Amino acid sequence: MDVMTWLLDSDPAIRWQVLRDLMDAPAEAVSAERSRVATSGSGARVLDLQGADGQWEGGAYFPEHDDQPGQPWTATAFSLQFLRELGIDPVDSRVQGAVERVRENSHWEYDGSRFFDGEVEPCINGLTVGIGAYFGMRVEGIVERLLGEQMADGGWNCEAENGSVRSSFHTTLAVLDGLREYEDAVDGNDAVTVARLRGHEYLLDRYLMRRLSTGGLINEQWLQFSFPPRWHYDVLSALDYFRASRTSYDPRMDEALAVVESKRGTDGRWLLENTHPGSVHLEMEDGDGKPSRWNTLRALRVLRSFGRS
Repeated sequence: MDVMTWLLDSDPAIRWQVLRDLMDAPAEAVSAERSRVATSGSGARVLDLQGADGQWEGGAYFPEHDDQPGQPWTATAFSLQFLRELGIDPVDSRVQGAVERVRENSHWEYDGSRFFDGEVEPCINGLTVGIGAYFGMRVEGIVERLLGEQMADGGWNCEAENGSVRSSFHTTLAVLDGLREYEDAVDGNDAVTVARLRGHEYLLDRYLMRRLSTGGLINEQWLQFSFPPRWHYDVLSALDYFRASRTSYDPRMDEALAVVESKRGTDGRWLLENTHPGSVHLEMEDGDGKPSRWNTLRALRVLRSFGRS
């Protein structure tokens, strides 16, 4: 089976993105396939798991009960993040009802704030802005807070309140992704654009993986591609962000693009790697070391976007 046929023989969440990003299918075909995400496959199954209290697993960031090793990925924030990654149609009536129940009922464990009012950590708030903007919620207050928390080097760090003066790749990408979604939702915002461009330079000056001071590789795990990536940084997720933000090719991306190219198997597919431990709603694919439709889709569209296909 050739790669494109293999990708299409899958969940509607993958199929509609393949049609849009790799096949340039007509908008009507893309929209029709996307509409199935809420009614079949992974998207429908996650929607089914929303509790009567309007949350997933009884909590905003953490489930009410969990005894599994690793960080649990089953509470409300990561469930909505996953639905956004699937590209579920935000105007679908069932989806709108689910998000409205979150707005009315979910509160952050940290201080009891309402879900779409945000939390205190920029990594969580970047996630929340992305979710809120995607699903049509008002998140201007969180955006203003994030703009005020950008650090001197252009990035963000969840540890800033504990005295850190240097940004984090993990937090910076989370915030940039949220701000990109917000900027798209409001059809542009000059202050957000300026902040995002500063964040881009933070990542690009470090070639998406290296220390500015020594040029050394920061973390070998950033060269492994998981899905879903959750809050964890890796170079494929960073490149896919730049693709989604319609950023032009920059030669400082070359090393990261070469890493992506090097991971392509002889069968034209990419593997699932470095799955982040913790409770999940459903197993996405066959496990680490096995061909991954999600990583193959993401890698192919990144390479295509930056002229490497």
